[in-house]
Amino acid sequence: MEFEPKSIFLDMDGTILNHQNKVSIRTKEIIDVLRNQGIFVFVATGRAFGEIEELVPSGFQVDGFVTSNGMAGYVGDEVVFKHSLSRELVETVIKKAREHKVYYELFPYGTARTTLKQDQEYVEAEIRDPKPESVGINEWLSRKQAIKEGIAWKEQIEGNEFSKFYFFARTKEHINSWKNELEQLKKEIDFTMSVSSEHNVEVMVANVNKATGVQQMLNRFGLSESETLAIGDSDNDLPMLRLVNYAVAMKNAPDRIKEIADDVTDFTCDEDGVYYYLKSKFREIIL
Repeated sequence: MEFEPKSIFLDMDGTILNHQNKVSIRTKEIIDVLRNQGIFVFVATGRAFGEIEELVPSGFQVDGFVTSNGMAGYVGDEVVFKHSLSRELVETVIKKAREHKVYYELFPYGTARTTLKQDQEYVEAEIRDPKPESVGINEWLSRKQAIKEGIAWKEQIEGNEFSKFYFFARTKEHINSWKNELEQLKKEIDFTMSVSSEHNVEVMVANVNKATGVQQMLNRFGLSESETLAIGDSDNDLPMLRLVNYAVAMKNAPDRIKEIADDVTDFTCDEDGVYYYLKSKFREIIL
């Protein structure tokens, strides 16, 4: 490729993660090769840091992680940056979610995601079989796993540091109605909303997104956006893709993502699209 990046940021869901929520060995191996050649490789994901280990192969390593859509950044065990939702916002949003019977997961830093016990019945009911046709299998499997073993059902909210809210609904009408409620609430308490599927929405601190997280990580390593390539597939990737010099959309991305990208992979996330793309574009240094 004419553009030779010094750093690469990779989204997870729909990008390096297939629809069974796994990163392939080949993707791990191509990342290892690039890093051995002196190229910095990072993950930039909407997922919380604690979710990542179970999704990647043994020995998976990158130079850093931007997590929760830019809310936190990690290099090894070092916390490079961290933003937190306010306790006031958390309590207000949970009360409104309960009124609208919206499935939610709150992600405190350092402990399991939380849903209050008083909301357990309607939250579990949203994940009843059969899977709605328009819900992606990866998102459905993640919710099944969360209900089964991921969520800590609590009597009350504990702690004061929270990386994000994740909301889900089985119908687009329900989640769109909830997004409208959040837009109204934003007039009272400022925050950022991010969407990665037609059935979800996430809430982070105001003016935080993947682009702000990528910038903070680049600063940590003395790198710049002009030296950076990023690969993604969804709306929550748009700030990151617009920020970097060279934006790549996955073949499985919607057209609105492909339209702003400089390139599109030849294969989907289920076909090891990132592996084949990086292998092709960096052929000269890999051989």
